[in-house]
Amino acid sequence: MREHNQHEPARRQSRSKWVLAGFLLVAAYFLWTEHQAHLIGALPYLLLLACPLMHLFHHGHGGHGHHHGHRSSSADRETSRNRGQTGEES
Repeated sequence: MREHNQHEPARRQSRSKWVLAGFLLVAAYFLWTEHQAHLIGALPYLLLLACPLMHLFHHGHGGHGHHHGHRSSSADRETSRNRGQTGEES
């Protein structure tokens, strides 16, 4: 009798997950069908908005003056490369 009661909470939890997933699928379907024209109409604006957002977040300002005016010479780059190969630290 006790073994049957121990499996009951797991069964309820599993059933509630399926019910929630079903509800979310139905809600997503109705949202899509009712608001499809609005969403498709907003796509060009979302594309234009995506451009600056990708510029800011995608490449992490890779070449936009990370060194704050300090330009390393080829000798500095060579020294850093040699340190990395020999395992020395500054």
